[in-house]
Amino acid sequence: MIEPAVLDVLQKEVRSRIDEEHKVLDEMREEVRPLKAATRRIQPRTATAISLVGTDGGNNQLQFDPFQIELVRVVDSGKNEYCLEVVTPRTPILELNKRHLAPDGTPKTALGKMMKYLGATGLPELAEIFNPDPEKIASSWLNVYREMMEWAVLFELVREKDFGTDTVIVCDGFLRSKMFSKDLFGKYREGLEEGIRHQFEKSRRRIYVCGIAKRSGILQTYRIAMALEGVMRTTYPCFVEVPESMEERVYKWDEWFKRSDKFVAGKMFLVKFGNGAHDPVWAVDIFLKQKDEAQMIFGYLLEDAKDGFPIPLYPQCLQKAHENAALEGFDMELLEDQVTDALRANLGDKKWVIDELALQDTDPASARYS
Repeated sequence: MIEPAVLDVLQKEVRSRIDEEHKVLDEMREEVRPLKAATRRIQPRTATAISLVGTDGGNNQLQFDPFQIELVRVVDSGKNEYCLEVVTPRTPILELNKRHLAPDGTPKTALGKMMKYLGATGLPELAEIFNPDPEKIASSWLNVYREMMEWAVLFELVREKDFGTDTVIVCDGFLRSKMFSKDLFGKYREGLEEGIRHQFEKSRRRIYVCGIAKRSGILQTYRIAMALEGVMRTTYPCFVEVPESMEERVYKWDEWFKRSDKFVAGKMFLVKFGNGAHDPVWAVDIFLKQKDEAQMIFGYLLEDAKDGFPIPLYPQCLQKAHENAALEGFDMELLEDQVTDALRANLGDKKWVIDELALQDTDPASARYS
């Protein structure tokens, strides 16, 4: 707890910094002022909206987990499962390669198909973090592996799925990545463009791709300036393109928003799906080649977001995908049972230890909240 004397010093320091740097807010206000006139009303349109989400590895709270088991799973808002793998931090990278590519290079999975298209003969060529030497690989490789699986499923859907109607595919997060090696993400973007073009040529179906981030540095940084200037305080759903200058102020690495040849596949917009002046605003990436069709894409998303629950005015397809991907309740119990049964079989005559530990409180410290 901060002592009163310390709080006084802290208050003086904060006020001093704000007084000295008030011009920063003035600059931001001047920067966002033109956005008020550039804001466009969203016209509702009807189309199918689906979303892809990967299971969050951080949600796996197993009672017995000496092996740090991770579930890599990608599902969509229609409960379709595209990937299901069990890995641990010690799973050999070369062993994972065999799951996705046959010895002759034939792809066996969505990730294998993506690697083949990109010209990567294995995971180490796909991303530098996949070091085949277990002594040199970074501990965060599992997070990258999960991300690559999501990109691969999107790639396969756009290029191979037969769509019955015009469809908007909503990704969980911005359409940007710094994990791909060299210029492979630029080539990945070209592959999506080919798939979208082929879908229209083959069946006259228009496929749109966008991504919504859970959090946005742009909104966090510019929220006050936008409120002061009345940006997006309309009484109707609206959107506006984010100028490059705003991204440049927020992001430390310009390649995160400038390098479409290597890291970027989306153009950022701010969008509000509600009629209220104070309804939430979201940051959305629209696939670069489709940025001129923002009005149409947001019109489709508007219909999906109007019924958003439990988060109001947020695309329902993305919320359904998160719900389908979440491992909790009965699903978590099933996974727990599988791990427990495998441990019992592995421990032989010591399997009774599992039953003994099952009777113990795994979080005795939680009693302090009772």
